[in-house]
Amino acid sequence: MALAVIRRRRFHRVVFTAAGVYNILWGLWSIAAPQWLFRFTGMALANHPEVFACLGMVVGLYGILYLEVARVPERGWLLAAVGLAGKVLGPFGMFWLIWSGAWPVSAIVLCLTNDFIWWIPFGLYLRDAWPAFRLDAVPREG
Repeated sequence: MALAVIRRRRFHRVVFTAAGVYNILWGLWSIAAPQWLFRFTGMALANHPEVFACLGMVVGLYGILYLEVARVPERGWLLAAVGLAGKVLGPFGMFWLIWSGAWPVSAIVLCLTNDFIWWIPFGLYLRDAWPAFRLDAVPREG
């Protein structure tokens, strides 16, 4: 059975290709230079930079998933929903770190580039892809 083509398919393919490439590059950079954020924001260097490198690995893996959404947008709803959930929940942790004084306000750059800029395009995609996801999720009689 063929999948229904979603609205703005080309736009969503471009967005998720960009998100995938961005996340993979960000992840590789954070693995190669795990102290970059601490230097950029003027924070003390991390005692365990491998934790930030691990975050880079996870972000890079999300990039691979975003490339899969770009490849077949009609089947990417769940992957994009998990991605957007992380992009919404992550800033809560950042705001807590800033509010508590543990991290400086300049650390918000992490949320600007990794989270906030993706909220609208990911949300639009989820709305456009919902009908295809819903139809694909319904069991069919054989």
